[in-house]
Amino acid sequence: MRRIILSTESGADLPGDLAEKYDVQVVPMHIIMDGKDYLDGSLPVQDIYDYYERTKKIPSTTATNTHEYQEFFATIRENFPDCIIIHIGYTSKASSSFQSAVIAAEEFEDIFLIDALNVTGGLAAIVLYAAKVLENEPVIEPERLVEKIEAVVPKARLTFIPGSLEFLKAGGRVSNMASLIGTLLKIKPCIELKDGKLVSTKKYRGKMSGATEKLMNDYLNEFNIDREQLYFIYSIGLDEKIKQRMDEVAKENGFQNIRWIQAGGMISTHSGAGGFGVAGLEE
Repeated sequence: MRRIILSTESGADLPGDLAEKYDVQVVPMHIIMDGKDYLDGSLPVQDIYDYYERTKKIPSTTATNTHEYQEFFATIRENFPDCIIIHIGYTSKASSSFQSAVIAAEEFEDIFLIDALNVTGGLAAIVLYAAKVLENEPVIEPERLVEKIEAVVPKARLTFIPGSLEFLKAGGRVSNMASLIGTLLKIKPCIELKDGKLVSTKKYRGKMSGATEKLMNDYLNEFNIDREQLYFIYSIGLDEKIKQRMDEVAKENGFQNIRWIQAGGMISTHSGAGGFGVAGLEE
């Protein structure tokens, strides 16, 4: 039986220990500051915030290009000869990275591509679901694994409150931000993934501590999330007391496993410091 290797982008914010545990291969996206191109993951996230404080400019980001994907897939084949690759990609509705993977894959055989229509912890939840299925069924046929992953894609639910409204404005990745501009300084917008797009859906007023509780309550009321696993996403600067309270809320609601995921450079560039999000899979 040929080995199946999973891959994804750095925008999944997949924790390094879990990537190593499941042999998930991660291709970096790009962060641009002062005309310099940095690979996502090679640059400390704090440098992004420090750069903004110095310059009041927000770094830009670029997708992984076709040539990089060609090298990425070739390297996987070198390291895992005769493997089958299943690539679970960052939403195609917010980045050209997935399309680059599609073009690059034309030069290879036995590569399956899945548009996760999600980012950060939502994408990580799908990748880790696939990894656990593979761990439990090591001889599963690749086509069957792809079917299982594709079936869970629409069940992945991600919602978050960005830490900095200035970063969110500059990111330009939210489809209906125009409706928020007038009250931008008075509210904390809730951003959700809807059909692969980042959409502002609710407005929370007040302190971050109160907003995160409201977000969590709305999330659990709206979605029937599998209590086996929940993912919290945070960007540097989130108050530790908020993290402790969210752990308590998750446990009170019957979640068995809770994993905190730090937003990496790609996501932090668009959401700013002190952000909070939650991701899980619906039953």
